Amino acid sequence: MKYMHPRPSSIVAALYTARDLNVDVAILHGPSGCSFKHARLLEEDGMRVLTTSLADNEFIFGGQKSLEDVLRYAEDTFSPSRMAVVGTCVAMIIGEDLQSAIDGAGITTPTIAVDIHAGYLENIAGVLSTLEAAERAGWISGDELARQRFLMEKANEVERVRGAASQPYIEASRGDLKHIAARELVRLARGGAKGIAIMNAKKETAYMFADELIALHDVCPDADITYLANLEPRGLPKTRGDAARIAEELEQRGVKSEYIGALDEYGANGDALGKRMREIDPAFALIAGVPHAIPPEYTAGIECFSITNGPRQVAPLRNIGHRHVMVEIDLHPKTLGVREIIGSEFGAVLRSIG
Repeated sequence: MKYMHPRPSSIVAALYTARDLNVDVAILHGPSGCSFKHARLLEEDGMRVLTTSLADNEFIFGGQKSLEDVLRYAEDTFSPSRMAVVGTCVAMIIGEDLQSAIDGAGITTPTIAVDIHAGYLENIAGVLSTLEAAERAGWISGDELARQRFLMEKANEVERVRGAASQPYIEASRGDLKHIAARELVRLARGGAKGIAIMNAKKETAYMFADELIALHDVCPDADITYLANLEPRGLPKTRGDAARIAEELEQRGVKSEYIGALDEYGANGDALGKRMREIDPAFALIAGVPHAIPPEYTAGIECFSITNGPRQVAPLRNIGHRHVMVEIDLHPKTLGVREIIGSEFGAVLRSIG
């Protein structure tokens, strides 16, 4: 399918995956403006992102010398423990050999070459290219690479079937008014209805989505609500660390949660969460993160309050029967670089009800 609304970039996906592997310095081999916004955001998350700033002259004669110079600069200036060179469309078109530049730079820092460009329909190409290079370098095991491949396939499947890749064009939406949904959620919880509150979040977005669960518990501490969260300790180094911090803080703030799935298993977690929902048989459900991962046969007949950070996810969620759909605008930029749970807009609205 050809999508007519913007989709995530494989180059950006490669950068985020390098960060999850505890890469200290990533070097984009391309023009200075390539992936500018995400490069800046990732610097706030602790990874330095440099660029070889290729221009028209290098487009013709090649940029290997520029890449070697930047590699040496990065090693001398930052003393990194790991580096990654990430390709771009320009590097691919002019046929740059990233590994040859790494070998020719004379550096000693462990460095992987990620041959990638933005010309893929699915951004998981950037994730897998980075992980394959990491496996060759001995940074991850073959078993973890196979696990990640499976998770990426499941995440893609969810997006194609029920997500933002399910239609050629989806109108962006801010979703429902949060105060109206919050009042109805509190009415149900305080009225004795059985409920379930689920966080099925993608990686660091959990630092804000967890607040939705805490806010519901703050406002309705005695309600009949079961809390579930995808915080099992699996995944790449940063992912495991994030899960441990969030789990500890949820516990400290009084939310006793069952853990189903890990932070990188959001796309593959739907059936496990759905089966647990059937066992509990709730009247209502608060689902934060990636609500559409749960197949609609599990949510049928349940009044769902779903919270996503994707404006193009609102219509697909309504199409599968979620009655209340809300968007946490700009959630992802707000969760980069944080190491503790941060306040959400819907959480603030819930707490304002008192």
